[in-house]
Amino acid sequence: MKIQHSVLAVFIFILSLSGCAVNRATSQTTPGTDLSALNEYYVVKLKPDGRGINKLISNGLNELGHPTTTGPEESAPENADAIVTYKDKWVWDLTMYMIELTITFREPGTGFPLAEGNSFHTSLTRKSPEEMVDEVLTNIFNGAPKE
Repeated sequence: MKIQHSVLAVFIFILSLSGCAVNRATSQTTPGTDLSALNEYYVVKLKPDGRGINKLISNGLNELGHPTTTGPEESAPENADAIVTYKDKWVWDLTMYMIELTITFREPGTGFPLAEGNSFHTSLTRKSPEEMVDEVLTNIFNGAPKE
């Protein structure tokens, strides 16, 4: 009987871990959108963002060779070819970590989505915010149709 309880406890422990490892990264580009035609990007800083995710996105775009600035929505420059918005979701699992990041490239003026990427990593597959930004941007640009 004692062995059965031990086996059952191990089984339940292993089963509980299996639901914790989720790793998902996606991107999509609106048909007819040519991302190579976009030169200047502006990353809108979310007001509640105290972690500087806007700066990570701006730096990531700059590293990919896309001139980018960042700031509040009302300060978007007139010459921006794309307005970049994002949504970050944080959870607690012994430490706070970003579980999900969605980045959207939008048409200036209308806000129409041109491209969007998402990264979702639970605790066992978690990535740093820098890695998640890199993953999303890489997927957006690599997933964009070549025209």
